[in-house]
Amino acid sequence: MNSLVVNEELLGKIELLQTLLKNNVAGRFGGNHQSKTFGSSCDFADYREYMPGDDITKIDWNVYARFEKLYLKLYLDERQVHTRIYIDASRSMTYGKGKKDEQALKIAAALAYISVCEMDRVSVYAICGNRVEEVISNMLGREAYYDNIGKLNNIVFDGECNISEAILPTTVGYGDGLSVIISDFLTENDFTAAIDHLAGKKRDILCVQVLSREELNPKVRGKMHFFDSEDSNRFYRKNINKEIVRAYKQALEYATGRVRDLCLSRNGYYLLAPSPDPLDEIFLDKLVSTGVLK
Repeated sequence: MNSLVVNEELLGKIELLQTLLKNNVAGRFGGNHQSKTFGSSCDFADYREYMPGDDITKIDWNVYARFEKLYLKLYLDERQVHTRIYIDASRSMTYGKGKKDEQALKIAAALAYISVCEMDRVSVYAICGNRVEEVISNMLGREAYYDNIGKLNNIVFDGECNISEAILPTTVGYGDGLSVIISDFLTENDFTAAIDHLAGKKRDILCVQVLSREELNPKVRGKMHFFDSEDSNRFYRKNINKEIVRAYKQALEYATGRVRDLCLSRNGYYLLAPSPDPLDEIFLDKLVSTGVLK
């Protein structure tokens, strides 16, 4: 990537997106936060505006003196959930003019912001080959978000990605939050075992499949020579005609359907996020319609 993806402009859009979600979506992100309470520990988390019926002992009068508005101080609950976001950092994520890698980072940044606004802890990982590399650890609150989210720009998209071999050895909490996998899922490597593992841990699961416009609707025709973006020794040389394109689209439909059906069968969620669809369309339309935001 030649420029920073996570920058002030993007953060401004994410803040606006969160405001729109707050005004248009009832309930909470992920659907499992209704039992979350605050005040059972001494660790300060964030502020929110006072609402009639709130405990007035939690009002921060120093803040009122400065802004003449009532805000409550929120403290962490021991049952606080943990959002874990895994980003496919393989070279195939750089394919296409829509820049799938940038789309993946934008979606991760937006999901992380929604989570910290819900008082969740957030960790972000890059899947590089057969291992998971921690990019952001236990991020909590808006201040920590702004201090850390720029680290996503340091992810290098290169090589291969083996989702299952990378995730299975890692430690995840049992039933303590949402696990998100952002990938094109166009791989011969296994990812079913990873999803089964997370489902077995009673975690909420969201698989975001990021595909470029070129992958969804190829325009190429004639004699073409394609190389595997993750292994240059593998190539495909063919005269691309209508029959080849039709067969490709059938294969792509099978590939996307496989990921979708796998997620749904494990009580998870699936989202197809074409690159470069804007974030507001992805979050305000698609994620709401799938039930992730409700």
